[in-house]
Amino acid sequence: MLVLYGRSAEISALDEVIARARDGFGGAVVLRGEAGAGKTALLDAAAARGGAMRVLRATGVESESDLAFAALHQVLWPVAGSLDALPEPQRDAVRAVLGLAAGSLGDRFLVGAGVLSLLAEAAAPDGLMCVVDDFQWVDRASADALLFAARRLGTERIAMLFAVRGEAPVKGVPLTVDVRGLAESAAAELLESRHGVLPAQVKRELVTLTGANPLALGEIAARLTPAQLAGREPLPDPLPVGARLFGDRVSGLSASARLVALVAAVEADLDLVLRATERLFAEQPVRPGANAARSASSGPGTEVGAGRVALAELEESGLAEVSGTSVRFGHPLIRSAVHEAAGAADVRRVHAVLAELTADDRRAWHLAGAALGQDEQVAAALVAAAERARDRGGYGAAATALARAAELTPEPRARAVRLKDAAVAAWLGGRPGQAESLLAEARERADGDATLAMEIAQLRGRFELNSGNAAEAIRILAAGDSLDMLADAVEAASYVGDTAAIVELGRRAAAHPEGFLRDTVAGIGLTLDGDAAGPGLLRRALVRAGELEDAAGYLWATAAASALGESDLATEMAERAGRVARVSGMTGQLPVVLEFVATAERIGGRLARSQAVSEEGLALAREAGYENTVAAHLANLAVLAALRGEEEPCERQAREALAIAIPHRVGLRAGVAAYALAMLDLCLDRYAAAHDRFTAIAAARPGAGHPTVVWRMAPDRVEAAVRAGDEAGARAALEAYEQWSAHAATPESRALLARCRGLAASSEDAFGEALRLHTNPFEAARTALLLGERLRRAQRPGEARAHLRTAWETFEQAGARPWARRALEELRAAGESGQAPPAAVLDALTPQELRIAGLVADGLSSKQIAARLFLSPRTVEYHLYKIYPKLGIGSRTDLARLVVLQKAPVAGDDML
Repeated sequence: MLVLYGRSAEISALDEVIARARDGFGGAVVLRGEAGAGKTALLDAAAARGGAMRVLRATGVESESDLAFAALHQVLWPVAGSLDALPEPQRDAVRAVLGLAAGSLGDRFLVGAGVLSLLAEAAAPDGLMCVVDDFQWVDRASADALLFAARRLGTERIAMLFAVRGEAPVKGVPLTVDVRGLAESAAAELLESRHGVLPAQVKRELVTLTGANPLALGEIAARLTPAQLAGREPLPDPLPVGARLFGDRVSGLSASARLVALVAAVEADLDLVLRATERLFAEQPVRPGANAARSASSGPGTEVGAGRVALAELEESGLAEVSGTSVRFGHPLIRSAVHEAAGAADVRRVHAVLAELTADDRRAWHLAGAALGQDEQVAAALVAAAERARDRGGYGAAATALARAAELTPEPRARAVRLKDAAVAAWLGGRPGQAESLLAEARERADGDATLAMEIAQLRGRFELNSGNAAEAIRILAAGDSLDMLADAVEAASYVGDTAAIVELGRRAAAHPEGFLRDTVAGIGLTLDGDAAGPGLLRRALVRAGELEDAAGYLWATAAASALGESDLATEMAERAGRVARVSGMTGQLPVVLEFVATAERIGGRLARSQAVSEEGLALAREAGYENTVAAHLANLAVLAALRGEEEPCERQAREALAIAIPHRVGLRAGVAAYALAMLDLCLDRYAAAHDRFTAIAAARPGAGHPTVVWRMAPDRVEAAVRAGDEAGARAALEAYEQWSAHAATPESRALLARCRGLAASSEDAFGEALRLHTNPFEAARTALLLGERLRRAQRPGEARAHLRTAWETFEQAGARPWARRALEELRAAGESGQAPPAAVLDALTPQELRIAGLVADGLSSKQIAARLFLSPRTVEYHLYKIYPKLGIGSRTDLARLVVLQKAPVAGDDML
């Protein structure tokens, strides 16, 4: 039985995570400490305390840290039989990762969702513990997938336990248990359990000199002489630490056993260890001190026999053991000690022999380990390994392989190309810092090659746009003449809010041949410049929208529709982009696409859905390292909080968004965050403050504000000006809005313009016109509230009540509490008791439950919903299990009927 000394607090923390997981509240925890602190012992103890819970284990191995999905293979292989229960896209992605099928779409989000689903299947019926030791050496592709799952365990019966040495990052797992040296009393108890009663001075000195590290205590005490243990002789000075704890034991092995140890330190597979040892023994003479078995025979199979004898000696030393089909060292520091005892030439020779015995990725990395100087053949093998990793979604592993390939590449241009490709892989793997460093090196080595330099420049611009300074992205991208670079430059200028740059870039794009992208980019610029040809180009581009196949194309269609003021079409295009991104290779696209989907849902008054989309987008953007997209989702969440009258979250999320957007010159997101604060004032009846904020937003320069924000907020700005008593300000805002809406022909755009005229001119007829035109129920309710207020104050309460009740009910259903309160107060003042309307049935659902209900209504199965939302099918079923009693129903058919009956018409406005 495993006995732990002085670890009751750590065990208690692990027990809590395990108990919660057993009850259906999954979670993850990191054990962090120095080598020898006892992390592995704690993991072993935890694994034994789960009762009937299934346990899946993996250990990071330094020699396998460059092999994509090596650790994930350890975790998932025992449960691969459950793959057929997964949604098809997730199943195919995980099968590719496990080597059971060809490469998938190369989407790391899909791989992560598949890992979560497979773990959820394996957790039935009694729960699951996923235990990963030495996480600092887990390959990047496996680490990304495991952590993706770890961040989404809320309703799963899964506990994930990670042990990591030192400060190695474990991104997104907030619960950390620090495993430090033992308390003095526990350290003394440990020593006495192994060596009997020791003098107090010896115990104190050992504890002090080792920092009460359990491994160091045990190893050092075992080496002391009886006189030293008794305190009659001084302790060694200095005491061995780190790998030196095992240096003497490694040196004490025979030459043959040391060779076996070195091969095992480089490659853990038992069969490969024995075969490589056979070859190495065959090509070198017996060294002094080698095993007698080596020289006792010269017949066939001598080397194999000697290898097995040497391996037995290694096991007998207690430094390593054969576990299944692998050779495992008793502690990672032993492996380090073996490497320190070997010469560099010996290590290279071991790699060379192993390269002859392996294939694919293993062969490529062994070739790299054997390389002395640059070698194109070795570099090419690493490039092939990177391509295989990339095809399976292992972008981090691909980046590592490509970077090493670049080091080994003798030809300068090829080296620069491989550095550039490594940067792209690092970026797609969610490591923007590494990506920028690799790209900077590629740029230095691309001198004299104009084509390659421009490709690198475009990537620099894209990296800046997603996570850096958007104004700098304009400068970089505008230097190119290709249509793709001009389009990227226009996108960057659109984020900054630099209208002049958009106009200039649009005119440059017009010189390119006709096509969807050219017409869109040129049309936006010409339209902003007041050129009559602009709207025609945009309409011609939108005619081609039916030919689009990727999410990026639909986002450009969204921009085209917005530039025309056709809000309903813009919303439709954004929703299509979201659907396409979810079912295709979406790496690098989905978090950005969800910015626009969430905005469309919010503008349509579907606040709960917008909340769910932005929360998902925020998590994905943080995982991808897309700082500017993080700002976008935070800004949208701030607006939603304002509409609900939630002051603290609104101000906090707006501050967080502004802290990113302002220094990064992302005027669009800075403008939306400022808009959230203005809307909070408007919703809470602080009209003068709201008017001041709207005025400041309208005056903000590119990088701090945005013309689209000014356009979209115009109805709110007019209302704030009127309520603050600034009639001239209201008229000025209306005039600007009329100019912006000159090309708008959709009913909703005309309705908003009519409402603004009603406010500025105090025109009942204009309000009535707006109500006839509205297609967006939420905006219709705002107009109804304004008209109802006017009618009540004009002593016409009977006419006011119908408008006020409609407004009240709509705001209640949307969760817009400040406006609901205002409508209710007006309704009571108009003579109605204000008895609460029957709550909309779906109001009882959380944002995530509401999204699942909507997808059920669209006819999707639980597996299909799981694939769309990066959940496990069991999580979807869990949510449905909670939805049914909330709504008083018992089937998917009933749920679909309720959603269809209460679903608001799709409507929206430009992508604010």
